[in-house]
Amino acid sequence: MLGVLKGLGTTFRTMTRRPVTIQYPTIKREIPERERGYPLLLWDHEVGEPFCTGCHACERACPAQCISVVMKDNPLAAEGKSKRRKIVDKFLLDYGRCIRCRICVETCNFSAIAMNNTWDGHELSCYDRTCLVLDLEQLLAKSKAGEITPWVEP
Repeated sequence: MLGVLKGLGTTFRTMTRRPVTIQYPTIKREIPERERGYPLLLWDHEVGEPFCTGCHACERACPAQCISVVMKDNPLAAEGKSKRRKIVDKFLLDYGRCIRCRICVETCNFSAIAMNNTWDGHELSCYDRTCLVLDLEQLLAKSKAGEITPWVEP
């Protein structure tokens, strides 16, 4: 009799507790502030150009060799509208190879790279690996739209 009551008590506690799981993807948990997404480029809204100058520092520092950068002369610098003489022409980042180590963010001398701390930086599934290679416009889109919240250094 005591065993039956213990069993009923356990069943009743299980029925009344909060669910452990959520209905993903309709309901999403809040991403922790320090969570590392994938890297993306930042846009300078004052000048109207990316912060990245294409200096290759991130490309050389990347242990997974997933970054490819090409620089060009900045046409706004020739007009006197920008202080950056060089600017990024092409920037390819392979999210399929990226290990989210954040070394590219640390080595960037111009604070041009940040980690994507939104759900878009985590939900990247696709059928073809080539769709995981993002170009300059795709990497700048979040920053241009103002959807990136600044990450606070601990």
